[in-house]
Amino acid sequence: MDTKELLKKVRKIEIKTRRLSNHIFSGEYHTFFKGKGMTFSEVRPYQFGDEIRNIDWNVTARHNDPYVKVFVEERELTMMLMIDISGSENFGTVNGFKKEIITEIAATLAFSATQNNDKIGLILFTDQIELYIPPKKGRSHVLRIIRELIEFEPNNTQTDIAQALKFLSGVLKKKAIVFLISDFMSDDYEHNLKIVSKKHDITGVRIFDPREEKMPNVGLVPMIDAETKKVEWVNTSSATVRMAYEKYFREKTEEFQQVFTKCGAGQIQTRVDESYVTKLLGYFKSR
Repeated sequence: MDTKELLKKVRKIEIKTRRLSNHIFSGEYHTFFKGKGMTFSEVRPYQFGDEIRNIDWNVTARHNDPYVKVFVEERELTMMLMIDISGSENFGTVNGFKKEIITEIAATLAFSATQNNDKIGLILFTDQIELYIPPKKGRSHVLRIIRELIEFEPNNTQTDIAQALKFLSGVLKKKAIVFLISDFMSDDYEHNLKIVSKKHDITGVRIFDPREEKMPNVGLVPMIDAETKKVEWVNTSSATVRMAYEKYFREKTEEFQQVFTKCGAGQIQTRVDESYVTKLLGYFKSR
């Protein structure tokens, strides 16, 4: 991809997702993710309805009128975006590839965090850590994250969510807001998720395509595993084959739900042809 085309794509995503974060998500994000505590701001004259316990008795004594202390929320937080860029994310039959929807969701969340002056970091992973960008503030930083999401080419194609969570535990020492975005076609990540969720506010965002949910009957066709590159001929006319395919999808769905619930972590599931805006907004409001 040449520079001109890349910049055009970045700008297109910025316009769409920044509008969403400005007009829809910024208030919900602020309400949902609380700051680290309250810090002193100023003193002002007492007004009807103020808490008696907030009266500053020293200032009150000097002015012979009641004054109260004003506290504001200490807002600065850190958001970490953990993005699965394994081979299975380059799949899509409607509305583009899963990777494209993931990029839009990540950009929307990043701009929402920027609206609140929070730091944003990025981890791109397969079965290894492909790229780590430490948390930082600002629009230019978010645009860099979007550029990497669009053009970064991973070395590997397989998935290891447990390894990515282990890496996160090592690089983030303070509590952070974490969004783990993947199709969750991975095994054995519960132990690491449990460790991370004790320290961080983590939400799993599962993206999937309609053809992963239900196999169409199109006869005998060659299928390639996007992560292993293995090709197999599959008889989609067979009801047994289609049922087994759908059973595997249901099992992965249930595993995702059960693991995140058990670990006390948040969860969102959205199909590529559904409105991720509605799903994110519903999630923020429900919490």
